[in-house]
Amino acid sequence: MFTTLRNDINSIFDRDPAARSVAEVILCYPGLHAIWMYRVAHWFWTRRFYLIGRWISHLARWLTGIEIHPGARIGAGFFIDHGMGVVIGETAEIGEFVTLYHGVTLGGVSWRKEKRHPTIGNHVVVGGGAKILGPITVGDHSRIGANSVVVKDVPPNSVVVGVPGRITSQDGNRTGSVSAQGHEDLQHNVLHDVTMEGVQRLSVRLAALEKEVAGLREQNSQDEWVLANGYTGPWDI
Repeated sequence: MFTTLRNDINSIFDRDPAARSVAEVILCYPGLHAIWMYRVAHWFWTRRFYLIGRWISHLARWLTGIEIHPGARIGAGFFIDHGMGVVIGETAEIGEFVTLYHGVTLGGVSWRKEKRHPTIGNHVVVGGGAKILGPITVGDHSRIGANSVVVKDVPPNSVVVGVPGRITSQDGNRTGSVSAQGHEDLQHNVLHDVTMEGVQRLSVRLAALEKEVAGLREQNSQDEWVLANGYTGPWDI
C-alpha cells in the first residue's frame, strides 16, 4: 500500500516540473487527492460495500472536480494533471504510468451492464479535453491529442488526433513513446493538424483538376476553330 502511495507521489515529480516539494504535492494536487480517495473507494467496492464506495467517490468529485467510479481499475503511477472535469467510468481499465489532463473522459456508449468503457495501456498520455468512448483499447505508449474523440482501437506506439480520432503516426516514428530519459513525450504542439492536412490535399487536387479543365477548354477552342474554318490538315490547300 505504501509503495503504491509513494509511486503516486513520485509520478507527479517525474511528470510535472511545477512540483517543488512533497508537502506541496500532498496538500495542493487535486489529482493526487482524487486518486487516493479512489483507491479507498475501490477497496470498499471490491468488497461489495457499494454504497460506501460510491459515497467516497462522490465526495472526491465534490472536493476535486474529478469523477472516478470506484469500479474502475487503475494501475500504479497514475497521474491526473490539473484534473478538473476528468470522468472515468465504471468498467474503465487503466494501466501503469498513465497521464490524463483536464477534461478527459473515459466514457461508455451503452446502457447495458457490460464492459462499456475503454482499456488504456501502459505509459499512455491523453491530452486535455480528449474523449475516449466505448469498450475500445488504447495500446501501450500511445498519445491522444487534446480534444480528440477516439471511438476505435488504437495500436501501441500510436499518435491519434482529430474528431473522430485518426492515427497520424505509429511504431517507426515512435512519436508519443517514452524518451531515453524515461519521461513521456508531451509535445502536443507538434501534433499533426489532420483537418488542415486534409484541406491542403484537397487544394492540391483541386488545382490539378482546374489545370486539366483549362487544358481541355483550350483543346476544345482549337477544335472549334478548325471546324469553323474547314481546316482538315496541312494537305488541305
